[in-house]
Amino acid sequence: MPGPHSPQIFINLPSTSLPLSTPFYHALGFTTNATFSGPSTACFTLSPSISVMLHTHAQFRDFMPGGKTLVDGRSGSEALLCFTVATREDVDRVVEEAGMRGGRKDPTQLPKAEGWYGRSVEDPDGHVWEVGWMGGRGEGCGEREKEGEQKEEREKE
Repeated sequence: MPGPHSPQIFINLPSTSLPLSTPFYHALGFTTNATFSGPSTACFTLSPSISVMLHTHAQFRDFMPGGKTLVDGRSGSEALLCFTVATREDVDRVVEEAGMRGGRKDPTQLPKAEGWYGRSVEDPDGHVWEVGWMGGRGEGCGEREKEGEQKEEREKE
């Protein structure tokens, strides 16, 4: 019998140029996942549970519901994408590196919040990524939620 399933998240985005986008995603800290990459799709993995799939426009349309149009990331926003890094300094390092590899640094001014530091960078297709540091507040978030759910279950018994 298989062990417990660990869910994975695959963020699917349209891309006008997979070769142009590859150095940008490497600069963000993603690695290429050759298993899920091919001529019309490039898969980049950030962690064992989070990956981004870039598709050529033709390939992306194959996954879209009929009657919907493809949103151009340069003229519209289809999502807000964010990931965290270990330190405040890593935020600046990642954004600077991505800026040198085809990204546009700081296209948005992120709101200020206590214990949070973040910047943004736009990929070559106009998708905006926020890179943030939460001062340790987000660490183990999923584990705490699971512990809370288990406690609720015990209390019901």
